[in-house]
Amino acid sequence: MKKNLMFVAAGSVVAIVLLYFIFSPTASGDGVDIIVPVNKGKFSVEIATTGELKALRSVQILGPTRAREFRVNQLTIERMVDEGTVVKKGDFIASLDKSELFGKLSDGQNNLDSEIAQYEQAKLDTALSLRQERDNILNLEYNVEQKKLVLEQSQYEPPATIKQNEYDLEKAERDLDQAKQNYKIKYNQALAKMAERTARLRKEEREFQQMQDLLNEFTITAPQDGMVIFQTNWDGNKIGEGSQISAWNPVVATLPDLTEMQSITYVNEVEIRKVKVGQNVEIGLDAFPEKKFTGKVTRVANVGQQRPNSDAKVFEVTILVNESDPVMRPAMTTSNTIIAKELEETIFVPLEAIHVQNDSINYVYLNNGVKQEVKLGLANYDEVVVELGLNEGDKVYLSIPDWSEKDKNVKLLKGLDGTRNQKEEETVAEEPKRPERRQGRPGGGGPRPAGTSTKQ
Repeated sequence: MKKNLMFVAAGSVVAIVLLYFIFSPTASGDGVDIIVPVNKGKFSVEIATTGELKALRSVQILGPTRAREFRVNQLTIERMVDEGTVVKKGDFIASLDKSELFGKLSDGQNNLDSEIAQYEQAKLDTALSLRQERDNILNLEYNVEQKKLVLEQSQYEPPATIKQNEYDLEKAERDLDQAKQNYKIKYNQALAKMAERTARLRKEEREFQQMQDLLNEFTITAPQDGMVIFQTNWDGNKIGEGSQISAWNPVVATLPDLTEMQSITYVNEVEIRKVKVGQNVEIGLDAFPEKKFTGKVTRVANVGQQRPNSDAKVFEVTILVNESDPVMRPAMTTSNTIIAKELEETIFVPLEAIHVQNDSINYVYLNNGVKQEVKLGLANYDEVVVELGLNEGDKVYLSIPDWSEKDKNVKLLKGLDGTRNQKEEETVAEEPKRPERRQGRPGGGGPRPAGTSTKQ
């Protein structure tokens, strides 16, 4: 019984000791000052973004380009191949709803039939009118011959009778000549009228034939070999079955050239000032993490835009991929790391080691008990370049040490102490401020925000 009590007491003591070590501040690391060495080497600022692959060149697959000529402004896709389908030239791509065009064809047929009827009527009217004129001329010719005969038979009549017969002959000849002139005028009028009717008929026939030809264009085929990539609408949605396309921009899909690709990405307005054309980019594919590529920034938009479901303004950046690989496909997601700035040999420390006084004077705490003023240079979200005040091999605290309030050993930079002149004060004021520290890491740091990183 006593032995059991002794075992229980011993076990309790061990448990208390273990709990003390587990939950004591020293054991858990809380309150322990972390000291890190000052680094010297390559320093870079990188902007990490997510992009989407797009072919540098592509052939557009178009629907009917002349539909608007027949007042068909919206075209609905009835059936379409799946995106990513590999097709040969002439293969089926999509078919469009023909119901509206069928109505136009019916109206066109009616207009054509009406024009044919009017053409035939004009032809009959012209033929009848000219035949009447020819009959009239023939009758007038008979009348002239008759008047001549009367005149010949009146040679032995009184002079007055002969004179009257001569007048009658002249009048008959004049009427005949006038009728012939009128016939020529009416003939030319008939030619002009028939030419007009013929032109209108040909126009109706041509339009009707164009509508019939347009009907065939409602079945869309591939203009060349390639992989079908759906077109994206203005609202960001891709065109597919049931979608409508405009007759003014009847692009249904594209056939990209996969040998040259580019990544289209968007950079926040806060970071865009760091991005320049010609900067190197490291590119990865989310679908193939083992694949790594390189690229260059080829275009930076001058005007920002508001992306859907986002309050921040962004600028479009185009990155040309240097390499070609069969695994790359349009619309694949890419991880882009833009190398915004690089320094080959420089001194830098973690941002958590920098402390600010009076909003302009930056300090670090050295492990030898000195509060050292420093002049800062280029910074990123993890580290900052120290232009003056530190040397390679120095060691600094990530957090404010306990002795900072007691020790008055403050080491100022030469020329930047209390005797600063006005020009030096302006220099200090222009020094870059350390980015706001984040919570969750020793010394007030935290997880690195997406968008910027450091590569050493």
